[in-house]
Amino acid sequence: MFIKAGLYARVSTDIQLEGYSIDAQKEFLLNYAKSKGFTEYEYYIDGGYSGKDLNRPAIQKLIQDVKQNAIDAVMVFKLDRISRSQKDTLYLIEEIFNKYNVGFISMRENFDTTSPFGKAMIGVLSVFAQLERETILERTRIGIRKRAESGLWRGGGKIPFPYTYDKEKGILIPVPEQVEILNKMISLYLSGKSFRYIGQIVNMDERLVQQRLLSITNTGVIPYKNEIFEGLHEAVVSKELYEEILRVNKLRSKVKFEKHYLLSGKIICGHCGAKYRYQKSGKRLILYCYSRQKSKPRFVKDPNCKNKSWDAFEIEHIVIEQLFSMSLNEDLFKETFNLTKVNVISEMETRKEKINKQIENLLKFISEGIVVEETSKKIKELEKEREIINIKLANNIQREKDMKISHDIVKNISQTWNYMSFSEQRSIIEHLIDYVEIDNDKVSIFYNIS
Repeated sequence: MFIKAGLYARVSTDIQLEGYSIDAQKEFLLNYAKSKGFTEYEYYIDGGYSGKDLNRPAIQKLIQDVKQNAIDAVMVFKLDRISRSQKDTLYLIEEIFNKYNVGFISMRENFDTTSPFGKAMIGVLSVFAQLERETILERTRIGIRKRAESGLWRGGGKIPFPYTYDKEKGILIPVPEQVEILNKMISLYLSGKSFRYIGQIVNMDERLVQQRLLSITNTGVIPYKNEIFEGLHEAVVSKELYEEILRVNKLRSKVKFEKHYLLSGKIICGHCGAKYRYQKSGKRLILYCYSRQKSKPRFVKDPNCKNKSWDAFEIEHIVIEQLFSMSLNEDLFKETFNLTKVNVISEMETRKEKINKQIENLLKFISEGIVVEETSKKIKELEKEREIINIKLANNIQREKDMKISHDIVKNISQTWNYMSFSEQRSIIEHLIDYVEIDNDKVSIFYNIS
């Protein structure tokens, strides 16, 4: 048998005419509590408060008393007195009253959670509440997607840098000062600077720098989930420039950095062809040929290999010093990467133009009925040659882009290396260096040259 009941009553100014005044509710609740055998009771009264949420003093005091086991049951005249929100009602019943073993009774609906029927009703209400939540969520998603389809900013979350939001028009508006900062960040990044270095220059967290540089919204589009929609806002980065930013980022993030050391997987034995491995020896970090490490036989190329072991920092120092040397000497960079002065792309473009002209003339011959079979054969040969040139052109244009990125990285590496994170340093090694060969005291560096 319950001992003490918490009698909750609420009235808002727009409900006075319904006849459920505070005094009326108190009288109904007291008589009902006595009829149910409660020997003690306490009123919790919210006069002049809406039931739209739980931001009410008496309901908050009621919740605290329930948590402190000060009452054994909560009684209301009608369900909507405790809340007009189904979500809040369920929260009170499931997360507060049931959790602390407190019964809940509503007189008008004859709703009593201490009875089997009342408990079953909680389950039914929960199902409908979940359905309502999912329906609202689905409508919200549809609304957001419709906005994105229309080119409007989808709303919610933070406004993307370097924009502000025009609520009346529903579109993003570039902020000139922020656009200037973004352009500076892009210039620094494409010249080989790291996210960390750029962050120090513009006073911004490096993760924020990365996020803002790689934001596709900058190109005038609205991303939503896995879809991209044309936006109504002004692009602050051209699509071509954005593709270049992505390309550079992909090259500099080529490998997932599960590698723990700068040259992991990059050092080859000049005697047997096996890879070198890093191994701790006290406070030292030593590089050994895998053929001398019998614990992993699958990596052994020659069990009798006697190639020299090195302190890891010595090999890494040799590599970094050579990169720094190329940074300070343009001619050394060109010599190392075998850059030719002959403009291969220009020569290919010229040859392609000649082929197009030849094909055009041969088509005229065909239209005039001149040696049709031989002319068609010649056209096919020229078209095949043009196709090969197109492939070579694409490869050479790609190579030039790679070389430009390599040049930009190397050009600034002596200034930026110490500001980079290990991951960024490792990505540069992946981009520039194919492998390092150790032959006793001789160390040779082989670069990624297309």
